[in-house]
Amino acid sequence: VQLQASGGGSVQPGGSLRLSCVASGRTFSSLTMGWFRQAPGKEREFVAAIRWSGGSTSYADSVKGRFTISKDTAKNTVYLQMAVLKPEDTAVYYCAAGSGLIASTRHDLHKYDYWGQGTLVTVSS
Repeated sequence: VQLQASGGGSVQPGGSLRLSCVASGRTFSSLTMGWFRQAPGKEREFVAAIRWSGGSTSYADSVKGRFTISKDTAKNTVYLQMAVLKPEDTAVYYCAAGSGLIASTRHDLHKYDYWGQGTLVTVSS
């Protein structure tokens, strides 16, 4: 599976951005797609995940109510719509894919087998 993330940029606090992750290389019905982020000097952390089949979602508490993960099956693309952005959302955002994940393991980056290259989001006034 190859993953290509895009959509990062600079935005003021309170603004919005939409990240995209295009997947290719195999059938995706058994996959869970996730978004993670890594701020300077910090560990990579879970943001959101969605099952390719069925579409059930999971979110980190820090983004719940502000971020929305979705998918477009026809385009093999997963999106992360980010709203009410805060300076603490500044990070490199990575999309990832893994198989066999259950809801309780979606937050665990070690369960993901495939990773995109990352896209930088900067929230600053």
